[in-house]
Amino acid sequence: MASSNKLTDWIHRAPHASKVERIEAFIAGHGYDLHRHDTYAIGSTLSGVQSFQYRGEERHSLPGGTMVLHPDEPHDGQAGTADGFRYRMVYVEPALIQQILGGKPLPFVKNGISSDPRLYAATRTLLQGMDGPMDSLEEQDAMFDLAHALNAVSGTTDNHQTFDYQAAEKAREFMHAGLDQAITLDALAEQSGRDRWSLSRDFRLLFGTSPYRYLTMRRLDLVRALLLQGQSLVGAALNAGFTDQSHMTRHFSKTYGLSPSRWLKLQRIGPAIAA
Repeated sequence: MASSNKLTDWIHRAPHASKVERIEAFIAGHGYDLHRHDTYAIGSTLSGVQSFQYRGEERHSLPGGTMVLHPDEPHDGQAGTADGFRYRMVYVEPALIQQILGGKPLPFVKNGISSDPRLYAATRTLLQGMDGPMDSLEEQDAMFDLAHALNAVSGTTDNHQTFDYQAAEKAREFMHAGLDQAITLDALAEQSGRDRWSLSRDFRLLFGTSPYRYLTMRRLDLVRALLLQGQSLVGAALNAGFTDQSHMTRHFSKTYGLSPSRWLKLQRIGPAIAA
């Protein structure tokens, strides 16, 4: 499809001085293989038809709606027509939502696309122009609005479940401090003061993924940063705590739906070049 209309895929990343990652992108045909990441992916289609597989069905996002892909839910991405699609997306760590909601089960929007005006309004600030970083206070206000809109739209209830948010947060902080080290569930349990299986259950409930997946994703975050700084694939893999380049590449492809080399190439093509 991309070759027939000679359109070029590109991704433009907003300056990453904030706590959330924001992008604008254009995809002419097939964009991403089936993959999953441990952040919310929340955004809007600006033009065209954005199609993706999500929770066993094909979804079609059009301008005016809001996409909400839950952490660790497999999905792909491709153009629904020969004209391609343009979209903006913000990637939000569940920990940020937890800090605002105070340790509730993560809000879940079932179908991946919402027409609720509360959610559309709450995302407008975060999805504004990508040319410069957001003001810190503006971003914090927008995150507050988004967290509460997600909670309201999803109708999340705790179902009387008991969990220990403080223990799970201690485990999360311990992982951030030791990306280049071998970390076991027993070590996380010791650091958090919670038995390992209760901690593992609470972590999934509160942060949307398992402790192992969370640690792997933080290492992949470091890989992406190192690649953008010019490090080689093998150097980035080793510095981020992976055993070798192939180990990193397998996780990278499963997480982002494309290889590290293709991901890096897309970062270097901006909208002005693609036009």
